[in-house]
Amino acid sequence: MNLLDIVEKELAVTNNFPNFKSGDTVTVHYKIKEGNKERIQKFKGVVLQRRSSGINETFTVRKITGSFAVERIFPISSPFIDQIELNRTGAVRRARIFYMRGLTGKKARIKEKRIS
Repeated sequence: MNLLDIVEKELAVTNNFPNFKSGDTVTVHYKIKEGNKERIQKFKGVVLQRRSSGINETFTVRKITGSFAVERIFPISSPFIDQIELNRTGAVRRARIFYMRGLTGKKARIKEKRIS
């Protein structure tokens, strides 16, 4: 076993997040510190990608507010993530859906995967 793998196992934070992939719509409850106050801000959007693994794993969420699109990268092992809600599961064929950046309006919709 590699020395880095041993250190990652010791520092690994176990979170009970749902299994999500690219194309899913999630709400990330993120803790924000403002001065001496702490509050939770919700960031709801479509997951564009998940990359890496272990303690280095990150995921990118894209939301559209008005006519502006905002993308944010969250580390999965961040202590500032309070919880992740899975709102919809999307039916996409790719692991990285960067083609969503060029789409607007009805074309930017993702079909929902129905689980029966």
